[in-house]
Amino acid sequence: MERQVISDLRDLAGAGLSAPEVFRQADPMLRDVLGFDAVCWHTTDPATGLVTSVLTDDLELDDFRQAVQLEIWGDDVARFPEIRLSGRGADTLSRATGGVLRRSLRYREQIAPAGFGDELRAVFDAGGGMWGCAAFMRAPDRGPYRAGELVLAQRAARHLGIALQRSQLLRSPFTQLPLPPAVVLLGPDNHLLGADEQAERLLGEFTDDSGSIFTVPTSFVMVAEQARGAAAGGRTPSGLRVRGRDGRWFVLHASLLRDKADGPAAVVITPATPADIMPVVFASYGLTPRERQVALRIVQGRSTGDIAQILCTTPLTVQDHLKSIFTKAGVRSRREFVAQLLMAHPPEVWT
Repeated sequence: MERQVISDLRDLAGAGLSAPEVFRQADPMLRDVLGFDAVCWHTTDPATGLVTSVLTDDLELDDFRQAVQLEIWGDDVARFPEIRLSGRGADTLSRATGGVLRRSLRYREQIAPAGFGDELRAVFDAGGGMWGCAAFMRAPDRGPYRAGELVLAQRAARHLGIALQRSQLLRSPFTQLPLPPAVVLLGPDNHLLGADEQAERLLGEFTDDSGSIFTVPTSFVMVAEQARGAAAGGRTPSGLRVRGRDGRWFVLHASLLRDKADGPAAVVITPATPADIMPVVFASYGLTPRERQVALRIVQGRSTGDIAQILCTTPLTVQDHLKSIFTKAGVRSRREFVAQLLMAHPPEVWT
């Protein structure tokens, strides 16, 4: 049964589906073999790993605001960033807490009150990017996740990462028409206070299951909470890359009014530039770190000799990297590669 599930997921990775379609089809494949009773699927910014959407048919999202705050602010075990850094691909609360689930803040404040026992989390990495993640909950009477189930989840996560990675190649990564920045104003509870005309038109591009709770998509809440966490002494916030329904990429930045963590937040939406999205494109092609360095110099218009000198290698080695890059990108030349990347946009200054 497990071999059949992995085979089905491998086929799913080659089907060229959108992210929601990947999640919808993966759910019945995994539900019985992993033994979960509820799942919450997420897409993420491939470069930062921050959640950009939520999709679930099993959970009430009334407490999703608390889930966002715990993910951004909380100091807990088996969080998505820690799982990714560990290289395991998946982990369970029972393993991370040594079998004492109540050691987890997330368990005490969310999972147990919702009527669940153990939780299994998985991150969907591929090509150096994190394309999504999921949390699988099971009823207490099922007991903790077993070692074999965790191993299967780790194997499944790799195939789901590839499926989501390939979904990013379905449509153009760049907006075809220039758009002015747009602004959304969120209250302290991350509900919508106001939006300019351009933002009102764009909000529908990012709609997901969380909209009924926050009145704005998950990505806006995540970037706002990241700014609040930074104001309270956390890490410096970064822009959040998010893809619209029509395939265009945007970057969200949040700024707190009066620099107060418990005050309103303004979220600015700007079309992604090639510089914003290159890490995502390179990861979607599955380029190695060295191939990404070469690809960046291709976009800059560097010659093979220049690239070899910059990267302290030989022209022959650079040529080998070029062949691999062109094969992965499905092109035959530098000209085709650059044209495919920039989609007829004029090159910008790359640093």
